Amino acid sequence: MDMTKAIAYVRVSTEGQAVDGVSIDAQVDKIKAYASLYDIELLDVVIEVGSGKNITDRPKLQGVLNALSEGKAEALVIYRLDRLTRAVSDLGGLIDGYFANQSVLLSVSEQIDTRSAAGRLVLNVLASVGQWERETISERTKQAMQYMRSNNQYTGGRPPYGFDLVEGKLVKNEGEQKVLSVVRQCKDNGMSIKNIVQELTGLGFKSRNGKPFYYAPVRRLAA
Repeated sequence: MDMTKAIAYVRVSTEGQAVDGVSIDAQVDKIKAYASLYDIELLDVVIEVGSGKNITDRPKLQGVLNALSEGKAEALVIYRLDRLTRAVSDLGGLIDGYFANQSVLLSVSEQIDTRSAAGRLVLNVLASVGQWERETISERTKQAMQYMRSNNQYTGGRPPYGFDLVEGKLVKNEGEQKVLSVVRQCKDNGMSIKNIVQELTGLGFKSRNGKPFYYAPVRRLAA
């Protein structure tokens, strides 16, 4: 039996050299063991460092895909699907462009092999489930943040202008509230941002850093 010529692709984040407890070396070792078991000849092991949410922003992956397009390799081997992409749209494009007919995608962790229709089905199902999980987590996070804001609970970052952070809750800052009141009144009277800045300066109001107000922050306050 002829061996399948493949390129291994490993991606890691810039924050560390491990992905969910699996180091680069461990991922490479697992890929090599998989290749040996399934008669795959690894032509190269490509390691890319960086988050690269968009696959077009990953030069080494693009190089691997070009090699597949040019027929230099028959297959791409990855440790796990999320090392290739987390987006269903990107995965769909990769399947249509590379792995539907021309090249083979092999995933060690999920045991994906797109040489069969069943393998392509499993690939699409896993990608869809992953997308659903991420969207569900995002929705729940947004709902939690909205609930905390509605109860004046701090949700991270710098407290918004007009408030102080006291024991984890937002409490009105009376001095900044006066500034906001002036800004709102001036805006209701049709004053320009430039004139509002002059009004605040004339009244002796200062910004949080103790300096006179200027155009950009006043425009944000008036938005």
